Parts: sequence; C-alpha cells; structure tokens
Amino acid sequence: MTNVILILSDSLNRHHLPAYADSPIPTPNIDRLLGRGHRFDNHFVGSLPCIPARRELFTGRQEFLWRPWGSLEPYDDRFPKLLAQAGYTTAITTDHYHYWEEPGNGYLQSFQSAELIRGHEVDFWKPPAYADEDVPRWVRSTERWRPRGPRQYYANVRDFETEDDFFTAKVIQSARDWLGRNTDRRPFYLQVELFDVHEPFHVPEPYRSMFWDGPGDWQDFTLWPPYQDPDLEAAFMAQVSEAELAYIRAQYAGKVAMLDHHLGKLFDTLDEQGLWDDTAVIFTTDHGHDLGERGHFAKQYPHYDSHANIPMIMWHPDHPGTGQGVSGLTQTVDLFATILDAAGVPVPEATNSRSVLPLLRDPGASVRDAVLYGSFGQGVCYSDGDWTLFKSPEADTQLYYYSASLYRSLHLDGAVPPQGAGYFMPGVGLPQWRVPVGIRPRERASMLFNRSEDPGQTADRWDDAPAVRARVLDSLRAAMSAEGCPPEQYERLGLGTAPDLTTTETRRVIPVGGRP
Repeated sequence: MTNVILILSDSLNRHHLPAYADSPIPTPNIDRLLGRGHRFDNHFVGSLPCIPARRELFTGRQEFLWRPWGSLEPYDDRFPKLLAQAGYTTAITTDHYHYWEEPGNGYLQSFQSAELIRGHEVDFWKPPAYADEDVPRWVRSTERWRPRGPRQYYANVRDFETEDDFFTAKVIQSARDWLGRNTDRRPFYLQVELFDVHEPFHVPEPYRSMFWDGPGDWQDFTLWPPYQDPDLEAAFMAQVSEAELAYIRAQYAGKVAMLDHHLGKLFDTLDEQGLWDDTAVIFTTDHGHDLGERGHFAKQYPHYDSHANIPMIMWHPDHPGTGQGVSGLTQTVDLFATILDAAGVPVPEATNSRSVLPLLRDPGASVRDAVLYGSFGQGVCYSDGDWTLFKSPEADTQLYYYSASLYRSLHLDGAVPPQGAGYFMPGVGLPQWRVPVGIRPRERASMLFNRSEDPGQTADRWDDAPAVRARVLDSLRAAMSAEGCPPEQYERLGLGTAPDLTTTETRRVIPVGGRP
C-alpha cells in the first residue's frame, strides 16, 4: 500500500515558481520534487477561498454554488476517515488556524492525530496588544489599512527571535518529527499544511531583504494590504506608492523562498528514511494571491488565471517522471479522489472528484473537458482550457445557501431565518436548510478570454466573439446541470430557467415548521 504525503501551501502563485515561469525566486527544493515527478499545467481552483477549498479536498464536493465558508456537513464523506477505515495511519500538522475556528468544525476531527502550530495571522493564541500599547512602527503602518488584526498578529510573534520560531519552520519540523516517531505506522497519510505564503507578508532576515533594497523604510509600509472590503481596497490602491507595492511583492517572494528552504529539510527526511520508494507526494495550494495586478489583491472574483491556475507537482513511485508537464484540466476537488485512488480506497459515488492518476500514466490524457470554479455569492468561472468565461450575477436576483446547519461564516451571521428545508442536493439523503443570503457582488460585467492567444487575459472578447460566447455559455449551463446546482443560480447568472431536476429524492421542499 502506498503512503501519501500532501503538502499544501496557502496562497501560492505558480508564476512565482521557476518550475512554471521565469521567476527570480530560487526554489531548488520545489525543483528537486519536480525532477522526480510531474508538473500539472492546467490545474485550477474550485471553490474559493480557504475553507471552501478544503471542503472540496476533504469531501470531493464542489460547494461554491451551494454554500459559503463553513464546517463539514453530517452527510460528507471525509477522506481521512475513509483512509483510516482502510488501515491507514492519518495525521495532519498545520498552522492553518481557520481549522480551529467555529466555522472550521469537522476537518481536524477527521484525522487520528493533529499537531497545531499556533499564532498565524489573527489566531487567538495570545491576548492582542492593547490599543494604548506602544508597538513597532510596522504594526502601526499596517493598522492604517487593517484596524483589526495587526495587534493580534504582533502579540503572537513579538517573542520570535530566529527563523526557526516562524510558522513554516515549525510546521515542517513537526512533520519531520512525526515521520521520525511513526516509522512503524505504515501505510500512512500525512497532511503537511502551511498557512504561508498567506499574508501577513512578515518574514525574518535574510528573506526580508532578499528581493528588496528600497527605496524607503520598510517599517513605513504595510505588510498586509486590505482586500476583503472592495471600497477599502480601492482607497488603498488610489494612494499606494510604487515603493510600497515593491516592498509588499518582495516580502511575498521572501515567503516563497523561505517555504522552499524548509521544504528541503522535509525532503531530506524522505531521503533519510527511504520513503520515496513507497510514498506519493503531492505539492499544491488552495489558490494564488494577486499582488496589485489589475488594481486588486488576493483571490477575489473575477478569478483570473493569475490566482486561479494554480501549481501542483506530484510524485508517485509507480509513475515516476522527470519534470514533464501534464496538460489535462484538473482542479482542487480532484485531490479527494486522487488521494483515495493512490491508497487503493474506493471513491464514493456522490462526489464531483476525479482521480488524476491516469494523467501520470498518460500525460496527454484528460479526466475533464472543462472546469467550474468560483466564490459563493459572486460569479461563476468556466474554462475548457482554451476559452475562459466569467459570468457575473444579474441585479435583483435571489441567493440562498443550503446546509444541514444554520451556522456562522465569514459571509453569514447565523441570524437569518431559513425559508424552508428540503432535499435539494443530488445524491444527499438528508434534508438541508435553504437560507436567503445578501452578498454584494464584486463585479457585474461578464467577460470572455482566449487563453491560447491571450494567456495574460488582457483582451475581453465578450462583445467581439458572439458565436464563441454563445457556445461557451451553453457549455457553462450544461456543466452546471451536470455538477448539480440550485435552480435559482441559472436566473441569477442570466442563464435562463433551470433544467427540470425534480425527483422524489431532490428538490422536495419542506416548509419551516412543516413535515415532509
């Protein structure tokens, strides 16, 4: 039986990796993994951002058309549980603190053991620095655009003295320690999950200066640009200097370099224990992170390739490679089936996930004709590899979320009463609540891009390619129908009425307080 190690680095851009692009950032250890395996060139996000991506990973369910950021559902199959039932030892080591927040329930509990590295971003590890407390100038500079958060982060890291105190170093060391303690626990699944290279873009020397030498004083610049509030992001972009942008981008690059350095230590452990011969290794991310391109930061809709076409490098001892590219379309939700397939565990039928292992055997093959991706409450993105469509929502249309729970989320306050319950989701035998949601769309315009001719997605073809637009819109509608989605999404996205999917097991509505 094959061991599996998943290395998940948050917010990692593929164009910052020499494995994918002409990047000045040295990543000899990522290149070292690539030299053994395969590089996936058309690997895409699914549901964004962090926790929605992880529900896809854990359950094989694409969720952005159904619900936002939230806990696992009672009807979800969780792949660590399926692996454990098949005789695997399962573990996670991570500093991704969203797992131990209220909306992250169910993810860590899927493992037999979990090592939690505390303190990244706004993890409630230590009491935040008080408002009247004197703090370093870089904290005050960051507070100008993020009134909440910088003092919590500063309180968490103020006692850090060396690089080994930082989060990437701790997570990697924890993974190495786990491998050392569990040499007789085979087969195993180990998830090594790093919140880096996510912001705040705070790194120690030598990484702070590795890609930046001024002008200006770094303590006068933010290391955590705003983006969740579009008005605040626009205000920041209207006044930010080129020097500050250069500093932010240099600190991101420093995080990538620091990540690579510590990955090398993990790969050394695999060398020392002879694990490459019976262990599959997957290195990827949940999404990229725009750094001021097009006037925006992070991973917001519209999901351009700059943060939606993400890196994935894979080594499998039965299908060794030498760095060759895999051209077939794949996406985050496919990790669920891939990990189970690598372990020889059957993949549940009620899933949107497809194993990518056939692409290691034949890099020219395909497992998908197209990919759907997006953020809940925003538009829908569709790509067939050549053409990419961003279909934005229409005005004055209704949005609902569907869940077996009434929960709090980044988008939801938990106080809105549901409008009914029913069997809405295909393949789910438990009822879900249907709850109205009001979310401000970040973009109303729809767009169409030819990826083959315009890889930077700078020339919108929506108006001047009507025949292609009509064909791709038809394909989008068909893909939504095949995946299964709430019927109101068709009207909301200007795609006409929903196909009739009414059966005795789906779309059966139970009024609140009523009985089926």
